[in-house]
Amino acid sequence: MIISSKTSEKLRDLINEETEYRSGPNLVKFFNALGFYHSYRQGFPSRWKYTDDCLEAINGTPKLDTCIKNLLTPVNFIGRIGELDGYLADFNQYLAFDKWKVVRNEAEITFKKLHKVELHENETNVPSLSESDFLSREFSGFSISDLGLEPNITDTLNKRLDEIEKTYNSGAYLSTILLAGSSLEGIFLGVASSNPRAFNTVKSSPKTGDGKVQQFHNWTLAAFIDVAKDLKLIQLDTYKFSHTLRDFRNYIHPYQQMSSGFTPREHTAKICLQVLKAVILEISQNVNNLPA
Repeated sequence: MIISSKTSEKLRDLINEETEYRSGPNLVKFFNALGFYHSYRQGFPSRWKYTDDCLEAINGTPKLDTCIKNLLTPVNFIGRIGELDGYLADFNQYLAFDKWKVVRNEAEITFKKLHKVELHENETNVPSLSESDFLSREFSGFSISDLGLEPNITDTLNKRLDEIEKTYNSGAYLSTILLAGSSLEGIFLGVASSNPRAFNTVKSSPKTGDGKVQQFHNWTLAAFIDVAKDLKLIQLDTYKFSHTLRDFRNYIHPYQQMSSGFTPREHTAKICLQVLKAVILEISQNVNNLPA
């Protein structure tokens, strides 16, 4: 199968974030299962570039078919088959222009060659996760106070939000990204501490070697984001871009920034600021639905 660059971009997004968030090491593991011999180390390219390069290398070979099958195999979506079918329908909107279609027959994923482009707009049932759609969302009327956190941490986070707005408006984009990332982690930690039962009992909560849930102060930001999504505290697009902010925040380490060649710009900072606003608004709307 040969796919166009547009279809490849969609496949990249499905691999990197949409079906599940895959960190750099997990992307290496995913593609090494297809016969690559990569390792994750200093100087590793951005996750987007790495996936694009791998897909370009296997495009037009049987490994691309295997890649798609591995990504969309139903066993990885137990309890979420409806979500899987949404991803399939969404991907098929792009694949149709290459005159191919991915078909799920119970637990089997196969491919169908099309004689003409077939478009079925009403098939897709997953929300759009495009960057432009996310950035166009309007957030108003949100407040840290609505999260129900302790007064001291609420006051601290409010001061950080004021500072983040100032750094963004002054063009200090790296400061915006780092402050947004640390504030996001503080919000999740505060909400988890106020709702320990909900966060400790969800399946995706991080465990120790003996199977016990880790103490909240040992959770990574990635773990908080995953659990918040599973608790339906945040929407799917917010979940996706929260992980993007988490990636950017890693550049708090100067050597990491230097080795990757990362240069923060206004667009990047805007995504991070938008993530923070989305998380505050969505959690404030949904936190009261958590079990006591």
